[in-house]
Amino acid sequence: MTEHAFRTVGEDRPSRWLITCDHATNRVPDWLNGGSLGIAPEDMARHIAYDVGAAGLTLALAERMDAPAILTDFSRLVIDPNRGEDDPTLLMRLYDGTVIPANKTADLAERERRLNLLHRPYHAALEALAARHAQRCICAIHSFTPQLRGRPPRPWHVGILYSHEDSRLGAAMVRACREEGWVTGENQPYDGHLQGDSIDRHALRHGRPNMLIEIRNDLIATPDGQAEWAVRLAPVIARVLEESGL
Repeated sequence: MTEHAFRTVGEDRPSRWLITCDHATNRVPDWLNGGSLGIAPEDMARHIAYDVGAAGLTLALAERMDAPAILTDFSRLVIDPNRGEDDPTLLMRLYDGTVIPANKTADLAERERRLNLLHRPYHAALEALAARHAQRCICAIHSFTPQLRGRPPRPWHVGILYSHEDSRLGAAMVRACREEGWVTGENQPYDGHLQGDSIDRHALRHGRPNMLIEIRNDLIATPDGQAEWAVRLAPVIARVLEESGL
């Protein structure tokens, strides 16, 4: 069986930056329950299935920065590429109030099948693309929902996430975003360090400079919003790297 686990663009672009998008799409492969996880279409259109707007922002940002990009081609509800293989949330059975029927009964063999067909090929391709530049930097693009069910509204326009193991670019990016007037969360709405996640695997373990950018998804829900934020972010990202001296 062959499966499309990812897509890449601009592999030969010269930038040090590699732009990644772990949660680019809500696609469910046909071999998995006929292409359905057993949840309603309106739930598959929510943030629980993918990062709304992140793919379009990734492509626009990569083009503007003359950088390569890699994007997943499967929903994070099928298997989450931004989790380590031993992470208990690799296959989510309940997410933001929605039960995922096709995951409730997934056994170890099914988990291994999804790892082999999707998760592992994506990470192998990401690492190969990262290794093509000796001074590679990684910028991971994600989006977050303005409000989880039963939780307070999230006020941030942007969240900059980074690990305590490498704050070289992240902390400076927080300051730069705030100087632009954007309401910016520092390791919000999520913590910036997760053992086995994509940044850990492809940046921290290799000493590659990195940052993870979360954009509130209502700001990038349309192509115009994605293009606007690519224009805003590109020079700030470039300036932060240049000023770092890395």
